[in-house]
Amino acid sequence: MEGCIFNIQRFSVHDGPGIRTNVFLKGCPLRCIWCHNPEGLSASRQIKYSPDKCILCGDCAEVCDYGGHLFENRIHMLDFSRCVSCMKCAAVCPSDAIETDGIIKTVDEIIFEVLRDKCYFESSGGGMTLSGGEPFYQPEFALELLKAAKKYDINCAVETCGMAQTEVFEKAAPFVDTFLFDYKATGDELHQKVTGASQKQILKNLEVLAKLRANVILRCPIIPGINDNDAHYKGIAETAETYNIKEINIMPYHSLGNGKRQKLGMSIEFSAETMRYDEASIIKQQIENLRI
Repeated sequence: MEGCIFNIQRFSVHDGPGIRTNVFLKGCPLRCIWCHNPEGLSASRQIKYSPDKCILCGDCAEVCDYGGHLFENRIHMLDFSRCVSCMKCAAVCPSDAIETDGIIKTVDEIIFEVLRDKCYFESSGGGMTLSGGEPFYQPEFALELLKAAKKYDINCAVETCGMAQTEVFEKAAPFVDTFLFDYKATGDELHQKVTGASQKQILKNLEVLAKLRANVILRCPIIPGINDNDAHYKGIAETAETYNIKEINIMPYHSLGNGKRQKLGMSIEFSAETMRYDEASIIKQQIENLRI
C-alpha cells in the first residue's frame, strides 16, 4: 500500500516517550489559522519556492506548460494559481529553489526507514510516531503502518487532531500505545472559527478512546489572543478530568509555519510573538491547579 508523506524525522524526543522516528503524513481536515505544518494540509504533492535560493537560470519556465514561472527585471515570480503539481520545475531546478513537498512511499519503504532506529527505540523506550497533517486523513495507510510497526514490536504513537471517523480510531486503538490528542479550543463556536470545523466529532472520538481505556495525552496549543485565557485553561482541565486523561502537554505558539506558507504560495492568516517556554510552564501549572 502507498501513501503520501512529507517528512521522516529521526531522533525526535517531543512526540511520545523516548527517542522516536516521526512519519509525517499529508492531508488534514482542519484549517487552523496558526498551523505550524502547512505543508501537511493538502493530501497531494506540492511545490514550494524559496526565492533566496533562485539563481535566475530560467530552466523552470522552459519546462512549465502552464506559464507559472515569470521572469521580469531579474525577478522570478511563481504564479501558484497556475500550478498543476506536475513537478517538472522541481526536477530541473539546479539550486533547489523549487522543491517537491510530498513523496509517495509504500508501507514497507517507510518501515524500513523506521527500523534503522530500532536500537535507539529499545534503549530509550521510544518508537514510531505518526504525525501530519492528520495521520487518519489517510486512514487505511496509517492503519497499515501501525500494524507493520507492531510486527516488529515497535512502540507506536499517533499525533492527531481527532477529526476522523470514529471507526478509524476504534480500528487503530489496538495498535497505538499513545494517542497525542489535540485540544485546540474550548467551545464549538470558537473551534469552528479558528479551525474551520466543529469540535463535536473530535470530542466524540476522545470519549470513545476513554471507553477503550487508550493511553491519551492531551496536547494543547496555546495561541496568543485566541485561547490564552482562563476560560480555555478551565476547559482543558475539565476535558482532562472528563475523559480521565493523566497527562497534559502545553504547546507554545511559534510562527515558523508562516515562512512555510509563503514558500507554498499560501496567505498568512495569523501571526503573533513566539511564546516562551517558561510562559508555557506557568500556564501548565495553572491548569494543573484547576484539576486539584
